[in-house]
Amino acid sequence: MSGPNYARWLRDVVEAATPLLLALDEGAVGREPAPGKWTPKQVIGHLIDSASNNHQRFVRAQFVDHLEFAGYDQDAWVTAQRYDDASWPELVALWRSFNLHLARVMEAVPDDVRLRPRARHALHRIAWRTVPASEPTTLDYFMDDYVGHLEHHLGQVLDRPGAPTGPDGTLPR
Repeated sequence: MSGPNYARWLRDVVEAATPLLLALDEGAVGREPAPGKWTPKQVIGHLIDSASNNHQRFVRAQFVDHLEFAGYDQDAWVTAQRYDDASWPELVALWRSFNLHLARVMEAVPDDVRLRPRARHALHRIAWRTVPASEPTTLDYFMDDYVGHLEHHLGQVLDRPGAPTGPDGTLPR
């Protein structure tokens, strides 16, 4: 199986963003871009938390007929884990490894499981691009949404209007 396009998209975005992230100044990644906004370290920490939570969801969704999963308090998780105290290269390495693993997980999900409509879901609460509770959705949608969320936050960290670009200036897709 060649896998869904968003798994390749995730892998491409991660590989394109990693050197850009590592090139950021260690001092700058610990500073808030504006009062009350997460530092780049906290954003990458949030993306690690997102990978952790969604890893469980993507695996569990293969064995149940719904997409009902608990949310989590993102700010509390970022605060509790003190991402600003972590080494920037270590955070980037953890983020990179976890997301490359998630791309593998996404590719391993059988098509019939990914594409099966699920009437019961929590994507009205936990997705980045929400789905009304009254509308069925798929694991395929949820995994694609995950990559869009990651790309959105990378754009914030790299101080660009969109996501990171490759050497030719285009978004890896």
